[in-house]
Amino acid sequence: MKAAFYKEKGKFEIGEGQQIKPGAGEVRLDVAYCGVCGTDVHIYHGVMDARVKPPMTVGHEASATVAELGEGVSNVKVGDKVAVRPLHFGAPHAFDKGFAHVGKNLKFIGIDSQGAFQNSWTVPAYTLHKLPESLSLKHGAFIEPLAVACHDVKIGRVVAGEHTLVIGGGPIGTLIAYVLEEKGAHVIISEVNENRLKMLNDLGFTTINPAKESLTERISELTNEKMIDCAFEVSGSAPGVEAMTQVVNVRGRIVMVAIHGGEKKPVDLFKFFWSEIELLGARLYEEEDYEEAIRIADSGQVPFEKLITQVDTLDNIQSIFETIDNNPAGMKYLIDCQQ
Repeated sequence: MKAAFYKEKGKFEIGEGQQIKPGAGEVRLDVAYCGVCGTDVHIYHGVMDARVKPPMTVGHEASATVAELGEGVSNVKVGDKVAVRPLHFGAPHAFDKGFAHVGKNLKFIGIDSQGAFQNSWTVPAYTLHKLPESLSLKHGAFIEPLAVACHDVKIGRVVAGEHTLVIGGGPIGTLIAYVLEEKGAHVIISEVNENRLKMLNDLGFTTINPAKESLTERISELTNEKMIDCAFEVSGSAPGVEAMTQVVNVRGRIVMVAIHGGEKKPVDLFKFFWSEIELLGARLYEEEDYEEAIRIADSGQVPFEKLITQVDTLDNIQSIFETIDNNPAGMKYLIDCQQ
């Protein structure tokens, strides 16, 4: 069995994996496609070695076919097409208030334990969501990041007719924009990369390049001075943090999607007082977000083929990560785990 192993900073190797027979409550999968997430890129850069503990098979944006059932599994059958919700909740904790997806004892499958960059993958049965026959396995690999977007929009409480801004037009930002459109919101995307701007414009989105024009002035024009009801900070940048408080209106909401680690960034707290702004954190997803993502994906609203930058095989995983480093404007890279 073939598997890709993260060995050290900047290095993947292909080796012999272990096909694990599923125990009680587990399912063995034939992995079809696995998308490369920004977290996988951080792992490749060596910044998560203390958590990942190389050598390690990572990857979590997976679609698959059920190959073998462990004892007591009844939610799927052999041959089912599935997407994986890669969360291991651990023991409940009073601190969590029932929100296990961000709980103290949460472990992320594919980061804290073996992931999907391999032919065969054994996971808990509860992580599986059946895909409709009309949805391809290639597009099924988008369910995990699309569920992130569904969760973000849910946290933002967006309703039809509201004006929304997505700060950062990368893979997650673009999927958030599609979910916002599905909710009937007006969507603007702020992005500085010209290649991504061209793609977003070709997809029909209204965009602003804040490096070339005033973000606040252009939003004021586009919204007839109403400004933004809900902004999503997806860029992870200091300019994005500065912009988010400048564009929202009275009792506007800001959803913090990006992970702002490392250097601290100043936030204009006066704006929160003056206009009664809300700042909302959003992390990962819940079971209902996966079901919502599958519904949206199956509707055909999201043009997944146009979002795929490259599909390649496990054998070429090293070159895929090198390409990502050299092409920051790329959208979604998929690895075919059966080729």
